[in-house]
Amino acid sequence: MPAVSDKIELACALSSLDVQEEEYVRLLGFPRGWALEGRARELACWARDWYAQHGRPWMYAREAARLEIAADSISVDGVQFSSQRLRNTLTDAEAHSVILVAVGAGPEAEEEARKRWADDKPDEYFFLEVYASAVVEHLTTLAGARLCDWAEQRQMAVLPHYSPGYPEWDISEQPRFLDLLKRTRSEAFPSCLEVFDSGMLRPKKTQLAAFGLTRRTDRLQKLTTLVPCERCSFGPCQYRRAPYGRAPRTAGEQIQMRAPAIDRNARYQTNKKALERWAEERLTLRAEPDGTVGAVFRYDGTTCTNMGRPLTFLYRVKLGPRAEGYPIREQECLPAAGDDGYTYMCSFIDDADALMAAIEREKPLKGERLDAVLEWKRIPAGTGCYCEVSSRDHKWGIALETIHYALVQRELAEDKEER
Repeated sequence: MPAVSDKIELACALSSLDVQEEEYVRLLGFPRGWALEGRARELACWARDWYAQHGRPWMYAREAARLEIAADSISVDGVQFSSQRLRNTLTDAEAHSVILVAVGAGPEAEEEARKRWADDKPDEYFFLEVYASAVVEHLTTLAGARLCDWAEQRQMAVLPHYSPGYPEWDISEQPRFLDLLKRTRSEAFPSCLEVFDSGMLRPKKTQLAAFGLTRRTDRLQKLTTLVPCERCSFGPCQYRRAPYGRAPRTAGEQIQMRAPAIDRNARYQTNKKALERWAEERLTLRAEPDGTVGAVFRYDGTTCTNMGRPLTFLYRVKLGPRAEGYPIREQECLPAAGDDGYTYMCSFIDDADALMAAIEREKPLKGERLDAVLEWKRIPAGTGCYCEVSSRDHKWGIALETIHYALVQRELAEDKEER
């Protein structure tokens, strides 16, 4: 990377990156200290290798010529921004300048991820998308480390970065930020970048950021919120003022991490796109005070005779607590209230009592952990009716896999909130 000159402007493409696995695993949604295994490890390695061969990361940074701080806004080179949070940070640090930064993972990973999704490969799509996000975070960290190096040699300090879209900085100001960055640059921009009126950038794996600059280094030691080091994962930095806040936990701490109660790297028989849609549209989950989970899944199908009459069945499932691995305690399948489509099924017409007794009696996987559905070998059945055992098993599989998928997503979201 070329050295940062006294005017603090750099523009470069990078040939290699060393994204820390800890950061990648965090963005994938796993708990801190988690070790990837099996299919997740395979996908993570594939995404990293693919990007190493095809990705074109870049960064750009320059110091503003003029910074003015008003009562409720800041002005950078004559362009006004209304972020109160950024204004307060600059004021508290007695900042005299600001450095405008843009970084990007390039369009290559975004385009490849789109192809993987179109090819019905959602796992590859997800891991490559997340890796590109990890690249953007890493590039922002690299830019900050490079600027810290430059500033430290001149008895100055760089403040934590802030970006449009962060709390108290409206994303709608992003077009103004990019226009300022491009309009006043001396170096050529390393990559094609545009922004919509909504503030969305294209390519989307890109970030714009402002780093405050201050000569009052003593202020950073008095106000810890101004120390960027706690948010910076750049390990070899010789100017670190505080430990990285997301540093890996010790072995003892990792042992305390809650054990997985459900397979988060599940390989479903049902297409994940369908599971995502059904979890949103057809499933209701209810957490009970005793730790159990109630689930109701609605299945809409049609009879295979009598001109395809529509029918609706409800699948009610009660799961034990998470600590026990979500064991399946109760199962029930019954026609939805007010629906009579099932009465047109040929098996119902032949022997209604026998069919309904079979539907009521069948409770596949009862007593087992919910993960058991991932190993349950079922015969795919395309019919929407309930006349055959294979057809009924197929629908129970859909219901249980949708519940499993929804619980995995809920756990991942909870872990992200905890961090």
